[in-house]
Order: sequence, then structure tokens, then C-alpha cells
Amino acid sequence: MKHLPRVLVVEDEAAIAELIAVNLRHNGFQPVWASDGDAAQRELDAVLPDVILLDWMLPGLSGVQLARKWRADVRTRSVPILMLTA
Repeated sequence: MKHLPRVLVVEDEAAIAELIAVNLRHNGFQPVWASDGDAAQRELDAVLPDVILLDWMLPGLSGVQLARKWRADVRTRSVPILMLTA
């Protein structure tokens, strides 16, 4: 079976997350959705994604704070992060 690139989508708006996930699936990616920083951290602890799509504005820790945290961590430092913003 072919490995589909795993994309962690960190987005608190369910409708936006679903739209992104549908488009990722149609283009050969495996999206995994997290609605906030805590859920995203659990996903990262379980399996490192190939890339992270990170919303700028999130409940709790902002996307910028999460990106800084993950860049400071040796394990997640090399995972590409794309910021999403309105």
C-alpha cells in the first residue's frame, strides 16, 4: 500500500477543517484534524505528520505559540508548518 503524506490540520472551525480535509484527501493526502492545541499535541505525540496546517487563531494557545513550542522541540523541529489565517 502506498504511503499517503500525513497532514495535521489544526483548525477550530469544523466546517473549515472539513473543507480542507476533503480537498487534501482528493489530492492524495491523509488529513488528521485537531481542533485545538491540546488535541494537536496528542496527535504529534502519537505520530509525527509530514506537514502541519496550523490556524493562526485558536482557543487556548494561539497557532503562533504552538509553532514556537514545536520549533523549540527537537522531535518536531523539522516538521514543516503552514500557517492558515483569515
